[in-house]
This record gives sequence, structure tokens and C-alpha cells, in this order.
Amino acid sequence: MRRTGAQHIVDALLAHGVDRVFCVPGESYLPVLDALHDVSDRIQLVACRMEAGAANMAEAHGKLTGRPGVCMVTRGPGATHASVGVHTAQQDSTPMLLFIGQVSTADKGREAFQEVDYEAFFGPLAKWAVELEDATRVHEIVDRAFATALQGRMGPVAVALPEDMLAAEVAYEAPPARPAATQGLSPVAVREIETLLATAKRPMLLLGGSGWDAPALKAVRRFVEANDLPVVLSFRRKDLFDNDTPNFVGDLGLGPNPKLLVRLRDSDLLIAVGARLGENASQGYGLFSRDETARKLVHIHPGAEEVGRVWPAQVAAVADVRSAAAALAGIAVRGDWAEWRAGARADYEAWTNPVAVTGAVNMSEVVAHLGKVLPKDAIITNGAGNYAAWLHRFIRHRAFRTQLAPTSGAMGYGVPAAIAAKLAHPEREVVAFAGDGCFLMTGQELATAVQYEANIVIVVVDNGSYGTIRMHQERHFPGRVSATDLRNPDFAAFARAFGAWAATVERTADFAVAFEDARRAGRPALLHVKTDVEDISPGRTITALRAGS
Repeated sequence: MRRTGAQHIVDALLAHGVDRVFCVPGESYLPVLDALHDVSDRIQLVACRMEAGAANMAEAHGKLTGRPGVCMVTRGPGATHASVGVHTAQQDSTPMLLFIGQVSTADKGREAFQEVDYEAFFGPLAKWAVELEDATRVHEIVDRAFATALQGRMGPVAVALPEDMLAAEVAYEAPPARPAATQGLSPVAVREIETLLATAKRPMLLLGGSGWDAPALKAVRRFVEANDLPVVLSFRRKDLFDNDTPNFVGDLGLGPNPKLLVRLRDSDLLIAVGARLGENASQGYGLFSRDETARKLVHIHPGAEEVGRVWPAQVAAVADVRSAAAALAGIAVRGDWAEWRAGARADYEAWTNPVAVTGAVNMSEVVAHLGKVLPKDAIITNGAGNYAAWLHRFIRHRAFRTQLAPTSGAMGYGVPAAIAAKLAHPEREVVAFAGDGCFLMTGQELATAVQYEANIVIVVVDNGSYGTIRMHQERHFPGRVSATDLRNPDFAAFARAFGAWAATVERTADFAVAFEDARRAGRPALLHVKTDVEDISPGRTITALRAGS
């Protein structure tokens, strides 16, 4: 049977188990939208209000499910708006597919309306960027896109779809979709790790990256408990290990516990599984020296290009995290480091106690309250900004896939991510954190939340500033405020205009009641929490920064 290229694309998505597509519609890929209409009972099409929001939703869906999130956008402005989500997927190692409408092949190179060379544009941002040039190869290209997104270090793929390829009628019998290839940890590497553990005095296990699933994390827990290892989680991967267990000792990233950094430097064996040990996790590449890692690092990562990229290792292995976890689960040494592990845990618990602030709202107490009242499986999302430091430091993640946050540091991520999470798991509570600057980058997606009845709770932390930049500004140029002050709208009134429930909070004592009302609103809800910019981050004030402390 002859079918159009657009219909074959949708056939391929179905073959790979896609059940949700995020988009902003465009005339450049109307045939695909039409083909999706025929399968609306199997694929939900979520129409968003801006391509950055749609791409962020697709990235969050991929992060939450472990399967590629799918986004569709039109050419030119649509694709360039969506590039922020592709960049996040690349830096977060998230499987994602971006399909882009494109001018007809006959018009390529003429700078036709909204024409962009997508292979050149997305080449540095994605694992693979390709343009469909033969409608008979749709299934080949889409199959390869899924394989590329899932195999090795996971990441995004961009596929450009010329208009004539979508309309072309071709006959093709598609083979069934196959699972992604895996690679395991060799027995030799396992024996080397066991030998190193047997002689270690101060070991640590660092988990990060993507590709994890529940069985893999159960295997990791067996490995941890059999050896009583202290566990550190990489930047914005706090949901990989139960933060309430005695083996969890903290996370790496922006503003980590200084005592944890000391312990990592003092460790004599660091087993890193899935983590790249990139700039944030390695504290600007300054946490270790290359000589130190050559003596004490075991680096296990699914991407061969990442192993040895920055840090030489005592043992280096290319393996996906699931296979690696299964292999490590068989190691049981349990050396003499119980006191070392217990001390690191005590450091963490002290670090998460609420801190004093100067303003009327204490965000450390607000976050601590959320930790008490939210269920274990609640999903918490955020974008980028100093407000996130309060969340990451004081919240404890107790279940897998409860944190959605961009390691790329992209503002505007939290609200779209929360919508994607609620659509994927309508039975679970979803709370989005956003700063005042962060929220207005994708706040229009409140319309999407209302339209699709994604009843999330958004906490907008408003200090009237681009807080992260203000903090660095005060550190380097004290008292010279430039471009970081914000004059904000009434965010509660803004939310009500979309049909959401909303309230304003100006005192810590008022948050608990307002949050409970938001949870019971029966529709998307927003809490406008007004904080003092003086409390620029946990334990740090503008006054102290200006004084050089």
C-alpha cells in the first residue's frame, strides 16, 4: 500500500511506542499533523504556546520516561526557538527527537521563506542532525534517530522534513522496531574494582547521567548496602538514590556542601557510574587534578567519547548504567570505612537544616514544609536561578524520577517540565519552582496547562531580580547594580487571567495554608511568593557579598 512520507513518519513513531507528541503547529509540516489526526486515539498531540515550551516538555518527557520525548516545530523561527530544549537534552544526556518542517528540496539554497540549514545549525547541539532527502528512507532515518538518541550517551536528534518529502507517496514495508543496543561491564573491570575496594579506606560512589531504570537502581542499592558505601549524586540527579537512607551523603553541583567537597578530595577511591564529571560536578574542573583521578578514579560511562575526555582514570570502562549496575551488585567487600560513611552522612544532615534569613519569607522553611507534606512520589521541577539553590539544598528526594531540572542551566524549564510530567503521570502531584525571571520565559504555557487540565502547582519565587547574576555582580562589582533589577507583574493576577487558581504569599507562616489550598484547587495553581533580594542564596546576603565575605 502506498502512503505519504508524513504517514510513514507517524507509522514509525507508533512502531517505537510513542504515545505523546509536543508541538507548535506550522504549515511546513501540515501533512504530519493530518496523519497524527488519524491516530489521535494512540498518540496525544499537545499543542503548546511557544516552541521553547514544547521542546522543554519533550525533553522532560524523555527524562521522566527514559524513552525519547518527541517535539514537532515549523521551520526557521520555530526551530530556533526549540533549540533551547535541544541544548538541554544534549547537556542532560536526555533522549529526544525534534522534527522540523523544511522548505521543499527544490528550493534549498535559495534562502527560501524561513529556510535554515538544520544539519549545520543543530550539528553542534545534537547527537545527530539530518534532513530527509528520500521519502523511501523514512523508516531508516527514524529508526536510526531512535537508536542514536538511546545508545551510548543518550541525547537529542534533529530531523528536518522537506515539504515535498511529506507529500510524496511511496510504498514501503517497515520492519518491526528493535530495542536499543547495550554494552556491559567486563569481568576484568569488575575484578579490578573489587580489588581497589578491598584496599580502600575512604571510598565514595558517585552516580549521575541518564539511562537509569528501577531495576538498575535496585542493583546499585545492593552494591551500596553490601559495601556500606557513601553515595554522592551528580548535579540535578538527586532522585537516583533515596536521600533519607544513611548511605546518601550529598550532591554535587552549584553551591554544594563545602564539607562534601573536602571529603571528595580526601577520598582514596571514587567510583563514578554514569556521571560525566563535567564542569558543575567537578566545581569548574578544580575539584581534582588529573594526577589525582589517575590514581583513584573508576569511571564507568556509556559514551566512549566521555571516558578519558577530561579525567584519566585508574579504571575506565564503557558500559551503559543498567549493565554496570547489575555487574557491580555482585561485589561485596565491606571494608573498614563505617565511620567515614557516618561522618559524611552527619555532614549532610547538618547542611540541610533550615537557615536564618533577613526577610519575611524563609525559603529554607518553605522547602522543608514541602518535604514534610508531599508524597514520596511527587515530582518537583525547576529551571535555573538562585531560587533553585533553596530547593536543591533543603528538599530530599526519596523516589526515582521525582526531579526534573536542567543540568544545562536553562531558565524557563520548570513550568513546561511540570506540564509534561503531569500529562505522563496524572495520578502524581507535580510542583514547579520558578524564579520571577525564570517564570516569565515560559509562563505562557499556563495556557497549555489549563487547556489540557494538567493540574500542577507553580511556586514563583519573586525577589525582583535576576538573582544568580545579581549574586555574581555583587561579588565582582559590589554595589554596581546593572541590568539585574526586575519590575514584575502581579503573578497571581497573571495566573488567574489564564483560568488558574492563584494566591500571594508574603510571610513564611502563610505558605502552608496557601499551598494546601493550591493542592486542592482542582485546576492549575500558582503561588506568588515574595522574597527579599537581600537573602540572595542560602546563608548568603547582599550585604555580606558587598563586604567581601
